[in-house]
Amino acid sequence: MDLREKVTEALGGLEQLAAKVPGYKGYKEKEMRREADKLLREHLARQFEEQRRRIPDLQKQLISSRQFGFLDDLESGAMKLQILTDRLKTASYGYAGFFDAIKVKEEQLDALYEFDNALMDDVPRVAAGINSVSEALAAKEGTAEAITDLVSTIQSVNDTFSKRQDVILQAS
Repeated sequence: MDLREKVTEALGGLEQLAAKVPGYKGYKEKEMRREADKLLREHLARQFEEQRRRIPDLQKQLISSRQFGFLDDLESGAMKLQILTDRLKTASYGYAGFFDAIKVKEEQLDALYEFDNALMDDVPRVAAGINSVSEALAAKEGTAEAITDLVSTIQSVNDTFSKRQDVILQAS
């Protein structure tokens, strides 16, 4: 479900009444868009955090199978995933103050939401990468390639998220 609809449905009676006040409605709609994007990013952060929590088990498997050479690479992936999670939690959600030179419009907020929503497709990619590492460890072959692919996938998601700030400028 689109979180923008959920936020709109959650409006109370007083907020619905206030939305009829000239000028307030547009302000409130922007705030609801920002809130929906914030909720989406928090959900994304939790999804990626769940995947990150799977990595220590893989590290334990590496240790028990005496494949110490791969620990640093896997730790690099875990750190990149933690960085992504932190970035999702703390990212700007399209706020521009009343006197700011750049005014953030509804289209830009919608573009931010759509950009963040597209990142949901990356959660299964990261999960599949972690599964591949687990399978390679169990098969005792292909571990290096699986870890390299996982770290590359996580870096790719981070690189994509780095382009988020461009979304506001492009949607102008």
